[in-house]
Amino acid sequence: MQTRLLLILGLIWWGCLTLPAGAQENLLNQGLAAYQQHQHAKAERLLGQYLKKHPAAAEASRYRALALSRLGRNAEALAQLDQGLSRYPQDLPMLLERAKLLAKMKQNTPAISAFTQIITLDPKNAEAWKERGALQAQEGCFAEALKDLDRAAALNPKDVWVFNHRGMAKFCQGDYEGAIADFTQAIQLGPDLPHAYFFRGNLYLYHLNQKDKAIADYQQGCRLGHPLCCSELEKLQVEATPKNQ
Repeated sequence: MQTRLLLILGLIWWGCLTLPAGAQENLLNQGLAAYQQHQHAKAERLLGQYLKKHPAAAEASRYRALALSRLGRNAEALAQLDQGLSRYPQDLPMLLERAKLLAKMKQNTPAISAFTQIITLDPKNAEAWKERGALQAQEGCFAEALKDLDRAAALNPKDVWVFNHRGMAKFCQGDYEGAIADFTQAIQLGPDLPHAYFFRGNLYLYHLNQKDKAIADYQQGCRLGHPLCCSELEKLQVEATPKNQ
C-alpha cells in the first residue's frame, strides 16, 4: 500500500497523473504564498506545475515570471510574460511587469516602448509614467523625462521614487535648487530611505557650497546604511585632519 502511494505521488510530481481540481487550486495558492514568503524557487516550481494544467492562468504566469526574475532567470521570465500576453495582450499587470523586466535587463528602448503602450491603454498609470521618465533620463532625454515625472507626481504625489528620479533629472539639467526641492520632498515622504540624503548632500557639498548641510545629510544617510554617504564622511574627515597629526 505504501509503495503504491509513493508511486502515485511520484507520477503526480512528474505530471503523469492529473491532480483533482481542488488540489490544483491549492497548488496555485501554495505557489502564490511561497512567492509572498520570498521562497522564489518553490514558487516557480509550484506555479510551473499549475500552468501545465492551466496555461491560460494570467496570475500564475505573472507570478511565475516574477519568481524567475528574482532567481536571476530573466530570459525565462520574459518568455513566461510573453506567453501570458499572447493570450491577454492588454493585461496591464503583466504588461507592467514585462516593461519593468526589460528595464532591468538594460533594454531601455523596448522598455520605453512598453511603458508607452501601458500609458496609451491607461493614461492614469502613475507607475508607467514614473518608470518611463526614469528611463528617458538615463537616455539623456531630460525634457521628456521631466514631463513624464511631472505627470507621475501629479498622479501619485506620495511616491518617494518619483521625486528621487525627478531630482536627478533636474540635477543633470543644472537646476540645483529644483533638485534640492525634489530630494527634500523625497526625504519627507521616505525619511528612512537613504538615497535622497546622498544626492542632496552631493548638491550641497559640490554645487552649493553648503558643507554643514552636506555633512548632516551624509551622517543621516550613513546611519541608514548608505555606503557612499559613509565614504563621503570619511573623505571629509581626512580633509579636516591637520597633516602634522
